[in-house]
Amino acid sequence: MNKKLKIVLIIIISLMVLTSGILLYQYIRIKTATIKVVLKKDLNVEFNSKVKVADLVESINGKILTNYKIDTTKLGEKEIKFKFKNDENIKLKYVFKIKVVDTTKPVVWLKDIYNVQVGSDINLKESILCGDNYDNKPKCQIEGEYDLNTIGSYNLIYKATDKNGNITSKLFQLNVYEPLPATNSEENSQETIKINFSDVVNTYKTKKNKIGIDVSKWQGDIDFKKLKNAGVEFVMIRLGGTRGKNGKYFVDEKFKQNIKAAQKAHIPVGLYFYSYADSSKKAREDAEWVLKQIKKYDISLPIAFDWEEWQHFNDYNLSFYGLTSMAEEFLKVIERAGYHGMLYSSKNYLENIWLETDYDIWLAHYTGETDYKKDYKMWQLCDNGVVDGINGLVDIDIMY
Repeated sequence: MNKKLKIVLIIIISLMVLTSGILLYQYIRIKTATIKVVLKKDLNVEFNSKVKVADLVESINGKILTNYKIDTTKLGEKEIKFKFKNDENIKLKYVFKIKVVDTTKPVVWLKDIYNVQVGSDINLKESILCGDNYDNKPKCQIEGEYDLNTIGSYNLIYKATDKNGNITSKLFQLNVYEPLPATNSEENSQETIKINFSDVVNTYKTKKNKIGIDVSKWQGDIDFKKLKNAGVEFVMIRLGGTRGKNGKYFVDEKFKQNIKAAQKAHIPVGLYFYSYADSSKKAREDAEWVLKQIKKYDISLPIAFDWEEWQHFNDYNLSFYGLTSMAEEFLKVIERAGYHGMLYSSKNYLENIWLETDYDIWLAHYTGETDYKKDYKMWQLCDNGVVDGINGLVDIDIMY
């Protein structure tokens, strides 16, 4: 063996010994490292809640390095792993288990009193919204005897039970009545209160918002030049929807006319799609249809997902998680294509049905000052607005 080869071998052996020594040192250091991790007493985590690792740690002798958001969309036991650096500057791993649970009661959306004409064929149980955050089809039932063919007042209980044993019970009164004979007396007609677009501008306009409207075929032929002169700063246009659940797609009769005229008047445009989707797959198909219709147009403002099948919600077999996931699937496809997505809904449904989402919200709340507590990007404040350029009423919106 020549001298150079001996030197190379000595160097290699020395490096191996050194590396082994370092590894052994690190191993011993980690094995003897001080670990003082105190977890929260309650490691039950609510379904679909926003929880990070640090939220479950009471105290730790160091700093958590991987404080990630935990997936809580599946019930049952879940192993949590994280890395931290202790106060001796040693990187360590820690493992513990949590249990994802559902303790949220179903929602029963009813009035205190229902007045129903005798002989009505209404399905009272199905006409009352009954849903759950987790269960696609909670057990919904009316407790108490009543007869829609017998005049009287009935005190009843509407009870909803989800598959995890959470129960909501609500009392209500059913009045079955005989309609009064028709009379020839004229009812006093109340004139529709109208809100002038200019008054909304004077009341709400700031440097940080824009005042606009949303339109569909119901506004008829629109003079967008007059809208521009009236101070309309943006317009949300209905693109279309489907003709009911699993129905055929249609383009709003005035969509092409509206978007061309709006862009000719240099009014920024956003869109909304009225959906009857009953699954994430169908919502994805809705979004893909939308993208095909708008290829040649300049859409600078959001494209909104509008789902309002509340009167038939029980028929959709959707949990609130499933409903929200469905909307998010639509918006995800829209945003992947380079547009901005937005969820449209009214205040009550946003507070009680829709689960929290990272997508922007278009809030519908017809009032002079909304008390909706969460963030929203746009506010539809009325549906009885009037503005030069439209014959009839129109929704007025504020975009922040």
